[in-house]
Amino acid sequence: MANTKSFGITKEMVYRAYKAVKANRGGAGIDNVSMQEFEENLADNLYKLWNRMASGCYFPPPVMGVKIPKSTGGTRMLGIPTIADRIAQMVVRNSLEPKIDPIFSENSYGYRPGRGAHKAVEVTRTRCWKYNWVLEFDIRGLFDNIDHALLLRAVTKHTDTKWEILYIKRWLIAPMEDREGNRIPRTKGVPQGGVVSPLLANLFMHYAFDRWMEREFPRNEFCRYADDAVIHCYSKDQAEEILGRLGERLKQCGLELHPEKTKVVYCRDSNRKGNHENVSFTFLGYTFMPRKAKGRQGVEFTSFLPAISQKAQKRIRQEVRRWPLLKTPNVTLEDIADRYNPVIRGWLSYYGKYGKAVLADVLESINAHLQRWIQKKYLRFKHKPKKARAYLAKVAVHNRELFAHWSVGIMPTAG
Repeated sequence: MANTKSFGITKEMVYRAYKAVKANRGGAGIDNVSMQEFEENLADNLYKLWNRMASGCYFPPPVMGVKIPKSTGGTRMLGIPTIADRIAQMVVRNSLEPKIDPIFSENSYGYRPGRGAHKAVEVTRTRCWKYNWVLEFDIRGLFDNIDHALLLRAVTKHTDTKWEILYIKRWLIAPMEDREGNRIPRTKGVPQGGVVSPLLANLFMHYAFDRWMEREFPRNEFCRYADDAVIHCYSKDQAEEILGRLGERLKQCGLELHPEKTKVVYCRDSNRKGNHENVSFTFLGYTFMPRKAKGRQGVEFTSFLPAISQKAQKRIRQEVRRWPLLKTPNVTLEDIADRYNPVIRGWLSYYGKYGKAVLADVLESINAHLQRWIQKKYLRFKHKPKKARAYLAKVAVHNRELFAHWSVGIMPTAG
C-alpha cells in the first residue's frame, strides 16, 4: 500500500520522542491529562499523534500559563504544553537539533547536549585569571521577546524540512491560556516550558549575540548560558565600550539588557589590587569573588574563585528550616535520610563542584536541624543541646554513610 502521508515522520520517531518526554517528567497541560493517563491508552494516543503530524494536520493546543516564583523575587510565567504536544515538539527537536547544534559557538553552553553548567563555570573560572575585567549581563525576558520573523529567518537558514518549519510556525503563534480560561495571543516570544523553545532561543541568540560578538570583538572570550552571560575584557574602558555596543545590538533584535543584572566587574586578587565598586558577580548559582586560597607550599594568597552564591545559600537554609522534622519525632534517622538524601545529593552534586568549604558551612544547617529533632524526640536531651549534639556526632561516626553530606565529611561535631 502506497504511503499517502505528506511528511516523512515515522512511528519510530514519535515513539522515541515519547520515551524522551517520559524521562523528563512534567505535569499535565491545558487538557489536564497526566503522563499516567496518557499511557492508559498509549498505542492509540501515539498513533493519533503520528497520523496528524505525518499528514500535516496537527495543530498545537494552547499552552497552560503557570506563574512560578523566581529566586530573585517576583514570578515567571511558564507555558506548559500538553503531554501530546510535548511529544510532538520532541519529534521536531530530535530532527532539528543535530542540524543546528554543530553551528553553535563553543562559548554557548545552555540547553546543549554535553555542555552543562559546570563546564560553563569551569571555563569562566579559568578566564577570570586571564582577563582583569568581566562584563556580566542578563537579558530581560528573553523567551518572551524573541522576534518571530528573525527567528524564522534563522530556522529556514538551517533546515529546508517543510514539516519542521510548519510546526515551528504553529507553535510560535499558539496562544497561552491561564487558569481562569483567558487566552493570551502570542505575537512574539516562545513559551518558556516548551520542549523545542530552548533550542529556538539558542538559535536566536546565536545570531543576535554569539556571532555578533565573535565578529565585532574577536579577542574577547565570553560564556553564554541561555540569557545569562559574561564577557571577559582587558580593561574597564573596553568593558564599558562593549556594554554600550551590546545594548544597541540587542535593541536591534528586539531585546534589552536587564539593568539590575548587568555590570562591569574587576577580578581582584593578590596580583590585581586595584579598587572598583564591583569585585564580584554571580553566574549559574556561583558567585565569583576574591577568596583565600593556598599554594603548593601552603602559602595563603587571594584568588578570584567561584563558590555557591549567597542567594543559593539562603534558599537551601530556608528549605532545611521548612523540613517538618520537629513535627515528626516518631520517625527514625533512617526515615529522615531516605526522604531527604536525594535533595542533599542534588545540592552536593551541583554546588559542591567549587568552593566546597562554603557549601559545607551551608549544609551544617542540616546537622543543626537534626540536633533539634533529637531534642524533640528524646526527653533526656530536651534542654541539653550540647548532649544532643554529642549524641548525633556519635551516630555519625558509626554510620557515616547514613546522610549524603556526612559521607563527604560534613559531619556533626560534639563541640
